[in-house]
Amino acid sequence: MKTRFYKYQGAGNDFILIDNRKNSIDHQNPALMARLCDRRFGIGGDGIMFLQEKAGYDFEMIYYNADGQPSSMCGNGGRCIVAFAKYLGLIDTETDFLAVDGPHHAKISADGDWVSLQMIDVNEICRDGEAYVLNTGSPHYIELASDLKNKDVYHDGHAIRNNGTYKKHGINVNFVEPLSDGYFVRTFERGVEDETYACGTGVTAVALAMAKRNNQTGKLNTPIKVLGGDLNIRFETDGKHFSHIFLEGPAKLVFEGEVEI
Repeated sequence: MKTRFYKYQGAGNDFILIDNRKNSIDHQNPALMARLCDRRFGIGGDGIMFLQEKAGYDFEMIYYNADGQPSSMCGNGGRCIVAFAKYLGLIDTETDFLAVDGPHHAKISADGDWVSLQMIDVNEICRDGEAYVLNTGSPHYIELASDLKNKDVYHDGHAIRNNGTYKKHGINVNFVEPLSDGYFVRTFERGVEDETYACGTGVTAVALAMAKRNNQTGKLNTPIKVLGGDLNIRFETDGKHFSHIFLEGPAKLVFEGEVEI
């Protein structure tokens, strides 16, 4: 059976999108999901998403990592599926949809390529030595670094993700370097098991962790550079609780085609 697919990217974080409102594809097939995400033998992507109908919402987001396994929330994936929903004519400039971590609200620009996605509130940031650990829909480990452009992110991220504390459930590892305006972030993602060009829940986690580290409160805006471009996180905090968190950035259609399922 041939199926139409759409390839999207958000700051270099790339995904396969499939309209599954008719439930024509049984996606609970890890081997198939991994094959489609394979960059040599499939379409290629950091993950694959299925847009499905859900009562009470504009749509539901079903997401799988590149290894074919169901994933926790993907922020850039969430922004891309909002752009996809606009492309399909399901929404105009605002939407409410359901993801694995619950309901999400988002706004999209009139031209359809800039998405502001509301993330879940965060009420706890823990420490692991000098690092920060928190969940922004997916679990993240945040470590400050210097000369980040030359860091071996695969080697160092892989080691942390697979250490005795995190090996069983996995964790996304983010290295962050302060800039004059915001931060530079590089991320090793579990499920992809490699560095990606961007990680939406990761840059969100970095923005919150750095606000905690710097004792910042109030309404904050944090620009972040990643390998794939620029993202922005805005939120409110009293120093302990983080709310009204929005991940903002580009979400663009790259190409579309048909693939044998």
